[in-house]
Amino acid sequence: MKLQTEKGEISISSEVFTNITGAAATNCYGVKGMAIRSRTDGLVHLLRRESMAKGVKVTYLDDESVSIELHIIVDDGVNLMAVSRSIMSEVSYHVGRITGVKVKSVDVCIDSMMIG
Repeated sequence: MKLQTEKGEISISSEVFTNITGAAATNCYGVKGMAIRSRTDGLVHLLRRESMAKGVKVTYLDDESVSIELHIIVDDGVNLMAVSRSIMSEVSYHVGRITGVKVKSVDVCIDSMMIG
């Protein structure tokens, strides 16, 4: 994504958005980590810290804003609505503050619950 400012042009790569999103989401209470569904066996797998970006999809919109979709695994027994709202708020805030790009929407997909 390219942003034009009074001091020049700034290019922000997709990795910046995915890293900020993954870090903000995994720091929320009740989140075990980012998730990805395997194409071979169809099972949901917990991603390691270094590959969190695979659980995030960023869509660039025409009005220079972004829409974010993330897949997570949560702890058993947490309030799913509260965790989702917390993630939406944290991701919107951190992405907007760090990059200066408006976040139009954050869609949280809870792929699995982890017991223990």
